[in-house]
Amino acid sequence: MLVLRDCFYGVRRFGDLLAHLDISRAVLTDRLASLVAAGVLERRVEGGYPAYGLTEAGIALWPSLYGLLRWGARYAPGAGPPPRTFVHGVCETELDENGRCPRCGRLPRPEDVVTVPAAGSTTDRSDPVSRALLEPRRLLSPLETSARFAGGG
Repeated sequence: MLVLRDCFYGVRRFGDLLAHLDISRAVLTDRLASLVAAGVLERRVEGGYPAYGLTEAGIALWPSLYGLLRWGARYAPGAGPPPRTFVHGVCETELDENGRCPRCGRLPRPEDVVTVPAAGSTTDRSDPVSRALLEPRRLLSPLETSARFAGGG
């Protein structure tokens, strides 16, 4: 689920996923291969490096992933205030528990959702994904980093 979460955040490159998720290269390669085989992600080469993008089937998982993120923020051990909120970019209104926009009543597609870190968010991590997530960003908007990691996935 964390690989999918990062893909919704716009992470596409193997090296960025590797650095942000803190898992071994072999485990990430296996998980990406499984998601590609399941038709949830597609693998392509961008600029000579492996990149992954959500398929339509993967994008259809957004309501489930959103529900799990909300559940974790509420019920996970030590859960405090959510580390980020999700806002309907068109209405600039925070989504409700079910992922709907209370202002317009729509269930926005992921590309119409903006993830906003909690006020005062900081990180002691130096990976490009953690740094980028300190700013509001539209879901599925490609995260461009200067990191280039060949191989894997």
